[in-house]
Amino acid sequence: MQAIQHTRQQRARGIGRLVTKSLGGRTRIAELFQEGAAKIRLPESFTDELEAVTINTAGGITGGDEFDWHFRAGPNCFVTATTQACEKIYKASAGTGQITSRIEVGQGAKFHWLPQESILFDNASLTRRLEVDLAADAEFLAVEAILLGRKAMGEAMNTGLVRDRWRIRRDGKLLHAEDLKLEGDVAGLTAHPGVLSGRVAFATLIHVSPRAEGLVSPIRGLIGEEMGGVSYWQGKLVARVSAPDGFALRKILIPIISALRGGASVPKVWTL
Repeated sequence: MQAIQHTRQQRARGIGRLVTKSLGGRTRIAELFQEGAAKIRLPESFTDELEAVTINTAGGITGGDEFDWHFRAGPNCFVTATTQACEKIYKASAGTGQITSRIEVGQGAKFHWLPQESILFDNASLTRRLEVDLAADAEFLAVEAILLGRKAMGEAMNTGLVRDRWRIRRDGKLLHAEDLKLEGDVAGLTAHPGVLSGRVAFATLIHVSPRAEGLVSPIRGLIGEEMGGVSYWQGKLVARVSAPDGFALRKILIPIISALRGGASVPKVWTL
């Protein structure tokens, strides 16, 4: 009797690493490494800021895929990292897709982590980690947004798994920790008034800088009373936003990000 041979499904893997240094008052590349389906592109800039655009050449993520991004901003550098497009998390037949982002920000440096939204399709499975180490006087801004399907396309994430884990340290001490987990009946869970009240688009923003406390009132005004909230403690501003769909969420996020960036716009790829 001939033995049945099982074919191992192909999975996407990617590692991307960028290290920067300050040279002549501008942020420059010190090290760039790319492997597998992970690519990093650096659009030309005429300011002291270096913009990095991450690309997943696999076109999306499904169960078993693994991506690892590592950024290190050297002393007095200014780095903004974003994604080429929204990351699509497709149905997982087996396993869980994993995305790990590690960020180190040196003395006097600034790092803005501004990926575009992650879109999760029905039966998607994703585990995502954000690990950040900040110098005592470093500035950090991050946004992570999730869309549970594409409402305009009649798509919804009814069941599946999404885990999101944040650990942010400043001068070696834990500054911020949070864990999100939606599993199983995602549509039923997010319909609960204590979760999302049926909204399918949501985001978390964090801003660490000496300016953070003074930005609470302006950001609260941009969010409004019905779409989320903002708070400040221990030198960090944390905002939560939810919306009925991705378009409505982005309309709120863009002015908030601009305000947190001192009036600077979002990366150009957000508007392409």
